[in-house]
Amino acid sequence: MAAAREARPPFRCNRAGLYGTMVEDSAERAAGGPEPVIKLEDFLPHRLNVCSNLVSAALSRIYADYRIGVPEWRVIVTLGESGMMTAKAIGAYSFMHKTKVSRAVAQLEKRKLIARKANRADLREAFLSLTPAGRDMYEEIAPVAMRFADKLLATLGAADRAALERALSTLIDKAGELAADIANPQRGR
Repeated sequence: MAAAREARPPFRCNRAGLYGTMVEDSAERAAGGPEPVIKLEDFLPHRLNVCSNLVSAALSRIYADYRIGVPEWRVIVTLGESGMMTAKAIGAYSFMHKTKVSRAVAQLEKRKLIARKANRADLREAFLSLTPAGRDMYEEIAPVAMRFADKLLATLGAADRAALERALSTLIDKAGELAADIANPQRGR
Protein backbone atom coordinates (compact mmCIF):
# COMPACT_ATOMS: atom_id res chain seq x y z
CA MET A 1 0.00 0.00 0.00
CA ALA A 2 2.79 2.45 0.88
CA ALA A 3 4.60 1.63 -2.38
CA ALA A 4 1.43 2.35 -4.36
CA ARG A 5 1.12 5.74 -2.67
CA GLU A 6 4.72 6.61 -3.52
CA ALA A 7 4.26 5.60 -7.17
CA ARG A 8 1.48 8.16 -7.74
CA PRO A 9 2.45 11.33 -9.59
CA PRO A 10 2.55 14.44 -7.43
CA PHE A 11 -0.61 16.46 -6.95
CA ARG A 12 -0.79 19.28 -9.48
CA CYS A 13 -3.15 22.19 -9.98
CA ASN A 14 -4.72 23.70 -13.05
CA ARG A 15 -4.58 27.35 -14.09
CA ALA A 16 -6.80 28.43 -11.20
CA GLY A 17 -4.84 26.42 -8.66
CA LEU A 18 -7.98 24.68 -7.45
CA TYR A 19 -7.97 21.25 -9.02
CA GLY A 20 -5.51 18.45 -8.79
CA THR A 21 -5.08 15.14 -10.46
CA MET A 22 -3.51 11.89 -9.45
CA VAL A 23 -3.00 10.68 -13.03
CA GLU A 24 -1.06 12.59 -15.63
CA ASP A 25 -3.29 13.03 -18.69
CA SER A 26 -0.41 12.51 -21.10
CA ALA A 27 0.68 9.26 -19.42
CA GLU A 28 -2.83 7.82 -19.60
CA ARG A 29 -3.28 8.82 -23.23
CA ALA A 30 0.16 7.39 -24.14
CA ALA A 31 -0.93 4.10 -22.58
CA GLY A 32 -3.95 4.06 -24.90
CA GLY A 33 -6.48 5.19 -22.31
CA PRO A 34 -9.71 6.70 -23.56
CA GLU A 35 -10.35 10.43 -23.77
CA PRO A 36 -12.45 11.49 -20.79
CA VAL A 37 -16.12 12.14 -21.46
CA ILE A 38 -16.13 14.86 -18.82
CA LYS A 39 -13.20 16.87 -17.62
CA LEU A 40 -14.35 17.79 -14.13
CA GLU A 41 -12.52 21.11 -13.92
CA ASP A 42 -14.40 22.26 -17.06
CA PHE A 43 -17.81 20.75 -16.17
CA LEU A 44 -20.21 23.64 -15.45
CA PRO A 45 -22.18 22.01 -12.60
CA HIS A 46 -18.90 21.19 -10.86
CA ARG A 47 -17.49 24.69 -11.40
CA LEU A 48 -20.65 26.24 -9.96
CA ASN A 49 -20.40 23.89 -6.98
CA VAL A 50 -16.73 24.78 -6.43
CA CYS A 51 -17.58 28.48 -6.59
CA SER A 52 -20.47 28.01 -4.17
CA ASN A 53 -18.36 26.00 -1.73
CA LEU A 54 -15.48 28.49 -1.80
CA VAL A 55 -17.78 31.47 -1.32
CA SER A 56 -19.66 29.69 1.49
CA ALA A 57 -16.39 28.73 3.20
CA ALA A 58 -15.11 32.30 3.05
CA LEU A 59 -18.45 33.71 4.23
CA SER A 60 -18.64 31.18 7.06
CA ARG A 61 -15.61 32.83 8.64
CA ILE A 62 -17.81 35.87 9.24
CA TYR A 63 -20.38 34.03 11.32
CA ALA A 64 -18.06 31.39 12.81
CA ASP A 65 -17.53 33.65 15.83
CA TYR A 66 -21.25 33.26 16.51
CA ARG A 67 -20.92 29.46 16.55
CA ILE A 68 -23.31 28.91 13.66
CA GLY A 69 -22.80 27.05 10.43
CA VAL A 70 -24.12 27.51 6.91
CA PRO A 71 -27.58 25.95 7.55
CA GLU A 72 -28.11 28.01 10.73
CA TRP A 73 -26.97 31.15 8.90
CA ARG A 74 -29.45 30.49 6.08
CA VAL A 75 -32.31 29.99 8.54
CA ILE A 76 -31.42 33.21 10.37
CA VAL A 77 -31.15 35.20 7.13
CA THR A 78 -34.41 33.77 5.79
CA LEU A 79 -36.26 34.65 8.99
CA GLY A 80 -34.52 38.02 9.15
CA GLU A 81 -35.85 38.72 5.67
CA SER A 82 -39.33 37.23 6.00
CA GLY A 83 -40.16 37.66 9.67
CA MET A 84 -41.98 34.35 10.07
CA MET A 85 -42.03 31.07 8.12
CA THR A 86 -42.52 27.37 8.59
CA ALA A 87 -39.50 25.06 8.43
CA LYS A 88 -40.88 23.61 5.18
CA ALA A 89 -41.10 27.10 3.66
CA ILE A 90 -37.55 27.90 4.83
CA GLY A 91 -36.30 24.74 3.11
CA ALA A 92 -38.08 25.60 -0.13
CA TYR A 93 -36.93 29.22 -0.07
CA SER A 94 -33.29 28.46 0.78
CA PHE A 95 -33.04 25.22 -1.25
CA MET A 96 -32.00 23.27 1.85
CA HIS A 97 -32.99 19.69 2.53
CA LYS A 98 -35.60 19.31 5.26
CA THR A 99 -33.14 17.40 7.46
CA LYS A 100 -30.65 20.28 7.40
CA VAL A 101 -33.41 22.78 8.13
CA SER A 102 -34.69 20.64 11.00
CA ARG A 103 -31.24 20.33 12.57
CA ALA A 104 -30.52 24.03 12.13
CA VAL A 105 -33.88 24.98 13.65
CA ALA A 106 -33.25 22.65 16.62
CA GLN A 107 -29.81 24.22 17.22
CA LEU A 108 -31.12 27.78 16.93
CA GLU A 109 -34.11 27.03 19.13
CA LYS A 110 -31.84 25.45 21.76
CA ARG A 111 -29.78 28.67 21.77
CA LYS A 112 -32.96 30.73 22.00
CA LEU A 113 -32.29 32.49 18.71
CA ILE A 114 -35.59 31.46 17.15
CA ALA A 115 -39.06 30.94 18.58
CA ARG A 116 -41.73 28.48 17.56
CA LYS A 117 -45.46 29.28 17.40
CA ALA A 118 -48.01 26.56 16.69
CA ASN A 119 -49.95 26.77 13.45
CA ARG A 120 -53.55 26.37 14.59
CA ALA A 121 -54.64 25.52 11.04
CA ASP A 122 -52.14 22.63 10.85
CA LEU A 123 -50.78 21.35 14.14
CA ARG A 124 -48.09 19.33 12.34
CA GLU A 125 -46.14 22.50 11.60
CA ALA A 126 -45.10 25.63 13.43
CA PHE A 127 -44.28 29.19 12.50
CA LEU A 128 -40.70 30.17 13.25
CA SER A 129 -39.36 33.65 13.91
CA LEU A 130 -36.26 35.27 15.32
CA THR A 131 -36.19 36.02 19.03
CA PRO A 132 -34.78 39.41 20.09
CA ALA A 133 -31.38 37.71 20.50
CA GLY A 134 -31.72 36.15 17.04
CA ARG A 135 -32.72 39.52 15.56
CA ASP A 136 -29.67 41.15 17.22
CA MET A 137 -27.41 38.47 15.70
CA TYR A 138 -28.98 38.96 12.27
CA GLU A 139 -28.61 42.74 12.44
CA GLU A 140 -24.99 42.39 13.53
CA ILE A 141 -23.91 39.83 10.92
CA ALA A 142 -26.01 40.87 7.90
CA PRO A 143 -24.15 44.14 7.17
CA VAL A 144 -20.79 42.35 7.41
CA ALA A 145 -22.09 39.65 5.04
CA MET A 146 -23.28 42.32 2.61
CA ARG A 147 -19.85 43.97 2.67
CA PHE A 148 -18.34 40.55 1.90
CA ALA A 149 -20.69 40.13 -1.08
CA ASP A 150 -19.92 43.67 -2.27
CA LYS A 151 -16.18 42.99 -2.01
CA LEU A 152 -16.57 39.77 -3.97
CA LEU A 153 -18.57 41.51 -6.71
CA ALA A 154 -16.13 44.43 -6.77
CA THR A 155 -13.67 42.13 -8.56
CA LEU A 156 -15.96 42.43 -11.59
CA GLY A 157 -16.66 45.50 -13.68
CA ALA A 158 -20.22 46.82 -13.96
CA ALA A 159 -20.83 45.08 -17.29
CA ASP A 160 -19.54 41.76 -15.93
CA ARG A 161 -21.70 42.11 -12.79
CA ALA A 162 -24.78 42.68 -14.96
CA ALA A 163 -23.81 39.74 -17.19
CA LEU A 164 -23.26 37.54 -14.14
CA GLU A 165 -26.68 38.46 -12.75
CA ARG A 166 -28.36 37.68 -16.08
CA ALA A 167 -26.42 34.43 -16.48
CA LEU A 168 -27.18 33.25 -12.94
CA SER A 169 -30.88 34.06 -13.32
CA THR A 170 -31.02 32.22 -16.64
CA LEU A 171 -29.12 29.19 -15.30
CA ILE A 172 -31.27 29.02 -12.16
CA ASP A 173 -34.46 29.17 -14.23
CA LYS A 174 -33.23 26.50 -16.66
CA ALA A 175 -31.96 24.24 -13.88
CA GLY A 176 -35.39 24.53 -12.23
CA GLU A 177 -37.05 23.51 -15.51
CA LEU A 178 -34.67 20.57 -15.95
CA ALA A 179 -35.22 19.45 -12.36
CA ALA A 180 -38.99 19.58 -12.89
CA ASP A 181 -38.62 17.59 -16.13
CA ILE A 182 -36.62 14.92 -14.32
CA ALA A 183 -39.13 14.79 -11.45
CA ASN A 184 -42.01 14.53 -13.93
CA PRO A 185 -40.89 12.74 -17.11
CA GLN A 186 -44.28 13.34 -18.78
CA ARG A 187 -43.69 17.10 -18.51
CA GLY A 188 -40.48 16.97 -20.57
CA ARG A 189 -42.16 15.41 -23.62
